Order: sequence, then structure tokens, then C-alpha cells
Amino acid sequence: MGLPPPASLLLGVLLLQGVLRPLWGDLVFVPPFIRMSSPAVSAFLVGVTENVSLALLQDEAGLLPVPACNVLNNETGDWSLTVTPSAVRPENVLEVTVRLNRDLQWCPSSETHSFPESPCIIQTLLVSASHNSTCLAHLLIQAEIYANSSLAHNASENVTVIPNQVYQPLGPCPCNLTAGACDIRCCCDQECSSDLRGLFRESCFTGVFGGDVNPPFDQLCSVRKARRVPAWFPFLCVQSPLANSPFLGHFYHGALSSRQHASFEMYLHTEPKDFSDFGYKQGDPVMTVNKTYFTIPQVSLAGQCMQSAPVAFLQNFDVRCITDLKVYQEQDGITNLRIKTGIMGGIITPKVTYEEATDLDKFITSAEILLTDGSAPRNVTVEEHYIFRWNNNTISEINVKIIRAEINAHQEGIMTQRFTVKFLSYNSGNEKKTSGNPGYQVGRPVRALNTDGASNVTTLHLWQSVGKGLCSSATFKPVLFGENTLSGCLLDVAINENCSQLRETAFELLNSLIQATHVAMRGNSDYNDLSDGWLEIIRADAPDTSADLSVSSANGICLDVPAQLSIRILTADAGAVEGVTQQEILGAETRFSSVSWRFQCGLTCDDKADLFPLSVSVQFIKIPAQLPRPLTRFQINFTEYDCNRNEVCWPQLLYPLTQYYHGEPYSQCAAKGLLLLSFPILAVFLSHPWGRVCKAWSSATV
Repeated sequence: MGLPPPASLLLGVLLLQGVLRPLWGDLVFVPPFIRMSSPAVSAFLVGVTENVSLALLQDEAGLLPVPACNVLNNETGDWSLTVTPSAVRPENVLEVTVRLNRDLQWCPSSETHSFPESPCIIQTLLVSASHNSTCLAHLLIQAEIYANSSLAHNASENVTVIPNQVYQPLGPCPCNLTAGACDIRCCCDQECSSDLRGLFRESCFTGVFGGDVNPPFDQLCSVRKARRVPAWFPFLCVQSPLANSPFLGHFYHGALSSRQHASFEMYLHTEPKDFSDFGYKQGDPVMTVNKTYFTIPQVSLAGQCMQSAPVAFLQNFDVRCITDLKVYQEQDGITNLRIKTGIMGGIITPKVTYEEATDLDKFITSAEILLTDGSAPRNVTVEEHYIFRWNNNTISEINVKIIRAEINAHQEGIMTQRFTVKFLSYNSGNEKKTSGNPGYQVGRPVRALNTDGASNVTTLHLWQSVGKGLCSSATFKPVLFGENTLSGCLLDVAINENCSQLRETAFELLNSLIQATHVAMRGNSDYNDLSDGWLEIIRADAPDTSADLSVSSANGICLDVPAQLSIRILTADAGAVEGVTQQEILGAETRFSSVSWRFQCGLTCDDKADLFPLSVSVQFIKIPAQLPRPLTRFQINFTEYDCNRNEVCWPQLLYPLTQYYHGEPYSQCAAKGLLLLSFPILAVFLSHPWGRVCKAWSSATV
């Protein structure tokens, strides 16, 4: 709908006036024209607003208001003008608000139409900004306000009554999707006139979506006349009114109460619950005296590093977080942090020791230093190690070791931080840690021993790559029981690399992960007693790095280079202690795999290093305590009757009466089975064929 001709003329005159004569201080309304449909609108006056006067005028008897530049008028008729400084730049921006002073209840409204055809108020308003009786800017407002605008009514006057879905459907016409308009093919829409409904009467939506929210269900006795039903239907049909339909709530599933927030949303917005005064339980968050959680950066399930993750009581963890030095901010120190011990009034302060990092290449990669004069170095934390001493359900001591590194203030790169938490008993000393008692616990390191005495090895290792993933900077992590793992690193290789030297280097790197000669059968095997369940590691297919392969004399090609180490560990259940299954290791085998390496060239084979990948895999194979039952000849020949390979399982057709069902005693299953068998027998007696047999028998006897 366009502007009326007088309003268009006034707007053109105002714009022409602003173009021909420069405004004082470039004062302007943003926007200069507003089409108003609500009781209040706002605009911004931008420029030098000091000593600026505002005037509000409205049209009279259909005549456009004449700009008044020497009159200060903030209220005229039913309209008022308010000016407030803007929160962004209060010295140069003013927020101008024009508001209707009366409500719209006096306007005539129709009860049958959501929106009347003619508006309740049609007026033209003019706001003028002047300085020393000189007009500087104008704001033209075209007001067209309807009677039943949603902003003109109080929200409490139009409360939607939600019916109880137990007694009546929530949506009697689900296809009515548009308010105040007729939805095509929705015959239950009351907003459709009879003429409009006649256009699509033959193509109406059917079923629940089309408004049939209470259809007669199949078990209703009244459907017998409309449908073909068996003879025993009157015996099992249901006499019920349509109001008690099973389709209630079929289309909409909701509740009468307000929406409940998700559990994690409620957790984030609620105050921390502090029960530490009565002692900690395993998994409870460690609390401070300020009734806040004691937090340490941890890794979430999605792999992201959370800087404020609560520390749980008796929950050990060892995590690494990747941080960009551009956005890194040093956390507040924990020297003055006071933590609750778990006793009423008990407070403990952590004992903190600091160390300096020796090799920054293990922690910072892709490092770049921006040269800036007079920049002082800064300290960053690369590792934090927490040791909690616990006694029953209390904390007796906290020791913290923080490893820091000194870097340039403008250094950029990626930093890898490590955070560890260990809970140790208050009376534990320097005894060697076990991986279970007696059997292994899942997630504990596999115990290993080197009988050669060349190195003090206590476990098998995997690579944990950092930075660019090079083998030269990779660190070790232990092989954990029951966790299949795959890790690796990259080895720099030149185009003129000596193949014999490459084989030896690759073999030494892979062999450095398995320096042990034995693995422990149990989680508490004694390191000083070789007969206490120690198994020798089987080494298969050890590569011969001294072999002379004449074919590999060409540059950029090497044959039979060790590239992968496979560690296979056999495990089994060895009984139970107090109901807890104990697992042990039955054997361990290592195997090397070799590949042929070829230097990868681009457009040209430049004399630059290539990357040769090395990998190691750990696989735990569980051996059953008893061999599985062998398949019968019938199961081998007729696989369609195998319940594990087919969706239809005929051997379990009468599942409650078979040997596979263990939910109830066999006597109860047999009694219920006989009860169910009585129903089909009764149905046979009430069927038509049985009735005809009785009639034929009676006629034959007569």
C-alpha cells in the first residue's frame, strides 16, 4: 500500500530541503520515515545533538502538519514524545520515541474476524529537530493502527486454554495451521467459508490430520455393521462411547504444565550443592570454602577442553588440552585457595611447588615470535599435577606440582597442556602400583618386566604424538588392559636415504615400545619373583635389518622396511572375588609388518624430507572359559532356522515354554501357556464351522 499523495508530497519537500540546504552538524533522523502499526515507535537522532529542540505535530482535518522550528512541543493530542540518550554514544545519538497515550479498547472490533479491513487510527505525525529556530531534521510517521493488534491488548486477556488430553483431543483440527486464514484442503477449518470449502470438498485431508481425531476403533462393537468381522467378534468387542477413544492424544503428545528444562540446562543454572560437610562420596565434586567447585581443565566427551570442570572425589584422570597462545590467559593461582576436607569446618590449603620446563618443543608447536622492541617474557603453565591424600571420606592433604615455561610476550603457536589428578590413600608410601588385586582391572596398565636387566621397564608402551606427529618428539603412554588402541608417528626420510639405515631406525623405534621380555598374568604379580605369574612375550617374524637387497639400491625406493608393530594379548575370566569377575592374561605376542617405501614426488623430486608413517596396534582377544557348544548338523545345513542369523526364529516360537526363557519358573510358564491355549479353543467352539458341525450332528441323530 503506497503513501497518500499529500504525505508523499511532504516527504519530497522535506528531502529536497535537506539536500538544498546543508544541515547544521549533519543532524539526521535514522530512519527518516516510519510506517507505524503499534502504539509506540522509536528512531535515532544522529549528529551534534547539543542545544537541539524537538517538536511533535499531527495532521488536522486531513491537512499535513507544517514544520514548527521555533516551538518546543513534546505532546500533542493523543501522542507524546520522549527523548533519551543512546547507550552507545550518548553525546551524539538520541533515541526519540513517539507513543500513543490512550488504549485501543474504544475502537470498534469484530468478533468474527481476526483482522478488520479498516484501521482504527490513521494519522500523519511530524517530528522536527531545530536549533535557534532553524529546522535541521524531520521525522515523518504514517500511523495505521488496527483495533485488535496483539500489542494493544494485555497478554492476560487472551490466555489459551489447553484441554486435558485424557478427555478431549488437544488439536480438534490439526490441519488448521494458519491463524486468521483458510487452509486449503482442511475441511475442519472454521475460518473457511462454505463457498471456499466447496472448491476442495472432494480433496480434504483424511485421518487424524484432517480432523478425524476420534475415529471408531476396530474393537468397538458398533463397527460390526460397517465392516466384515468374524463370528466371534460380539464375544470380544468393546462397548464404549467415542469420547473414551484410544486415539486421544494420538496427534499431539504434550503436557498441561510448562516445558521442563533439560537436565544439563538445570544443572548449569542452579547453585552448586554442597554436602561436603558430612564427608565426600566417590564422584562428589570437591568443594571450596566459598561454596564453589574446585575446577581443573578437563576434556569433555566431544573432545573439547573445558577450563572449569569440577574435580570428582576419588576420580583419577590424565588429560591434555590444546591451546592457542594468541588467546591463552593464565589462570588464577591456587596458592591461596582453601578447600573443604569433608569435615564440618575442616579447611586445607594445597602445597604448591614450581618447576621450569626443559624442552619447549614438546609443548609448543608452530611457534612464531613477532619482533617487538621492549617486550618482556611471560610465563605459561604447561603441566599441572595434583595428588590428593584421602582418608575414608575426607581429604587430608593436597600436593600440587606446576611446570611452567618462559616464552616471549608476543610468541604465537599451539601449546599442549597436561593436567593429572591422583587420589592416594593417606598411609600409602612409595610402593609400586598394581593393576588389580588379583586380576586385572580394565583401564590399568599392563604390567611388564625385562629380565635382561638392561632397563627398568614396568609396562608396554604406545606413542602419544604431539605437535607435528614426528617420532622424534613423540612421548610414551602405557598400554591399558582391555583397551584396543592404534597409535603412530612420522619419520623423516630423505630421497637419498640409506635403506639399511632406514630399516634399523624404524625397527629401533618400534622395538623401543616393547623393551620388556615378560608380561604379568595377574594385576598384582611380584616384580621380584619371576615364577609369580610372569609370561614370556612371544616375538614372531622379527625383521632382519642387515639383509642386503640389491634391488633397493635406487634412490627413493627401499624394500621390506618395518612399518607396523602388532601386539596381541589373550585374556580370560579366571573366577570371581566377592562377586567381581577377575581377568588375567594368558599370553602376549608381538609381530612386525614390513612395507616397500617409495619417495613421493610432486611435479619435481626436490631434495626434501618425506614422511614415513610408523604405527602400533594393540588388540585384546578374550578366550571363553568354556568352549561354545558345537553346531548340530541341522543348524549347519538349514541356516534359515538359525536365530542368530535370521529375523525369524522358529525354535523360539513358543518362547515362554522353551529352554531359552529364564524370566519365570517353568511351572508358572506352563500354567500361563495353558490359560492362553484355552482362548483359541473357546474361539473354535464359537465359530461358524463348529456350529454347522453341531447342526449336522443333531440332524443326523434325528
